[in-house]
Amino acid sequence: MGTPQEPAAATRWDFFPWRFRRDATEAERAAQQQLHQRLAADGAELADDCFIAPSAAIEVGQLAVGERAYIAAHAYVSGQVSLGADSTMNPFTVVRGAVRIGRAVRIGAHTSLLGFNHSFAELDRDMFRQPHTSEGIVIEDDVWIGSQVTILDGVTVGAHSVIGAGSVVTKDVAAWSIVAGNPARLIRDRRSASRAAASTGTSSELGRRLTEFQQKVRRQVPVILERSFDPDLGTAGMYRDPAALGVTVRAHCDAVEIADLILQTAPAELSAEEHVARLQSWQSASSGLVAEVDPSGEQTEEAKGFGEYGADYHVLCVGYALDVLGGEFPHPIIAAQDLSPADLVHALGALDWRHRAWSAGSFADTVGTAIRWNAGRGAAHQPGMVEALFGWLTLNADPVTGLWGAPGASDGFLQPVNGFYRASRGTFAQFDVGVPHPEAVVDTVLRHAKDARFFGTGVENACNVLDLVHPLWLMRRQTTHRADEAKALARTFVDFILGQWVDERGFAFAPSRTATDSTPRTTPGLQGTEMWLAVLWLAADLCGLTDAMSYRPRGVHRPEPALSLRTPLG
Repeated sequence: MGTPQEPAAATRWDFFPWRFRRDATEAERAAQQQLHQRLAADGAELADDCFIAPSAAIEVGQLAVGERAYIAAHAYVSGQVSLGADSTMNPFTVVRGAVRIGRAVRIGAHTSLLGFNHSFAELDRDMFRQPHTSEGIVIEDDVWIGSQVTILDGVTVGAHSVIGAGSVVTKDVAAWSIVAGNPARLIRDRRSASRAAASTGTSSELGRRLTEFQQKVRRQVPVILERSFDPDLGTAGMYRDPAALGVTVRAHCDAVEIADLILQTAPAELSAEEHVARLQSWQSASSGLVAEVDPSGEQTEEAKGFGEYGADYHVLCVGYALDVLGGEFPHPIIAAQDLSPADLVHALGALDWRHRAWSAGSFADTVGTAIRWNAGRGAAHQPGMVEALFGWLTLNADPVTGLWGAPGASDGFLQPVNGFYRASRGTFAQFDVGVPHPEAVVDTVLRHAKDARFFGTGVENACNVLDLVHPLWLMRRQTTHRADEAKALARTFVDFILGQWVDERGFAFAPSRTATDSTPRTTPGLQGTEMWLAVLWLAADLCGLTDAMSYRPRGVHRPEPALSLRTPLG
């Protein structure tokens, strides 16, 4: 379109275009049709029932306006512009450059969408003489843009979003976001509050459901533990996780933690003393670590050092199972005592935090927990170990994300967030130390919570939800940053978890596939039950429903610090 559409005097409909189709006179309709024809002759594609204000200044290379859309009084439109069905440009809107606006978009008065920019790289040439650049602007469907907003070139605003009045939008806006400010920042996800309100109702209603759920679980846990125990394995029977994990050290520890959580006692299949003796018998006196058992329940190999996943996690699960039973490891964790601060710093730096942050974080978790058990029994470690562990983690946390590691192309922030949980659980949380960048952690974790690949109907698993909820819960010690968003998210998880219990079988690690299909994606078992019960408590506490909980974790996922760094650590 080479000929500018010169603005005419404003008609009464320029400021009330939504009334035009209903109330305009035949003469006014004829004038609007003539304006359509002039624009169409210049290449515009206009729906028959769209409205273009005669006072609008239109100079575009391409223009497409959908059904029931309108461009109101004194708008300025130039470039390559498309406006979807039921979308509106209100008075004094400026839309310039390459701008694609979807369906059902509302643009407030005096707002500017600037889909081009001036280049200014040539210092010896006036900027207005330098070439324009244009990446374009995309506004997806069902977006509300407030008055006096500025959206800059290169931005995509995701569907169903809200842009607060007066905002300056310089970066992409994710779908369902509410943003505001200069520069625009995320206020919250529209879905978080609405899902919580729709699915959980009032706090009293959710509290009632929690109470009823715990009463049911208390009746069924003895049955689940009995079914998971094989009296013919080992010397006096072994726990077998029905979730295809078989006979493992962790299965016994999960049984102990579940019974302690719900029944406040040891599992009835063995006496408390027999449980302690069994767990203690698995520790190596030479390394202090616990190797895995074979299918018959016997240990055939010895764990010699850190880095073996089973042996590393057993420092946590066996140690805490003994702790809730009133026992302890019979030997120090020699593998931790043998580490020097220099060895530890070298080992931490050699880990693949960028691509395998969860695995790297598990090493930090294991070392921190080994120091905790050694300190609890008065076993000395080499001077400077605590300083080396916390110093390395503090200095290497990314101040932008608050985490260790970087997002991946295929899994986003999954590895860094899950790695943060593991590394912080055994260090900052366990020893009551503040993390370096708490607000950044909250921002990153809430961003990760929107990743539909891992959070949404049919894709959650216990590990990913735990590793998201625990950091938000932990950050509450240090900051109130975006606390309402964290609380709303926690309520959605409480509601979700309450619907995933399988009668007399417990929780599956990966629960139901869809909202209408309650069949778990994995078999319910001890690991899923222990983890989801812990996540449920953390989420309930995060959203202020602790009073409705009749249990409190005392094991691996205990809320209280195990030791304080103010306590001598050997």
